[in-house]
Amino acid sequence: MNDMQNKTMLSLIHNRKSVRHFQSGDVNKEKLKEVVRAGMAAPSARDLRPWQFLIITNENTLKNLAEQLPYAKMLHDVSAAIVVMGDTTVKSPSGQSYWLQDTCAATENILLAAEALGLGAVWTALYPYQDRMSPVVEACHIPEHIVPLNIIPVGIPEGADKPKDKWEPDKIHWNAWETK
Repeated sequence: MNDMQNKTMLSLIHNRKSVRHFQSGDVNKEKLKEVVRAGMAAPSARDLRPWQFLIITNENTLKNLAEQLPYAKMLHDVSAAIVVMGDTTVKSPSGQSYWLQDTCAATENILLAAEALGLGAVWTALYPYQDRMSPVVEACHIPEHIVPLNIIPVGIPEGADKPKDKWEPDKIHWNAWETK
């Protein structure tokens, strides 16, 4: 990467925001596939890739989930959402499952890709809350061995949501934990 590409990438990271306010309009399937493709480019422990992705574009399903999920009311205002899920049957040779870590990495890539494509998106938690996971599992017929980590509403940002400066130098420690 050259210096300009580095600045662009860092600008994208620092300007990513949780978008909760959307304009009307559809997100086309090609952009949704590109966003999920970015999710699949995430690092994965032992390259096991225990993730699954469900793209919801059915208006009735989105509205139904908006009514049932306390922190995903913005599903009323979008034409699509992505459910990031982990397959609990995918395990390392030692029997360890890394679905949670790997799906979190995939989620961050999805959020960054949405930002890069001029879309708005927000991570709304499902896991570990049974009352949040159940409506999605039921509405989308998700099998028992698949755990929905989150649902990400994706749409055209209204512009009200702004990035936050989250730089906190006192949370950096060099070589050992310092007591201040």
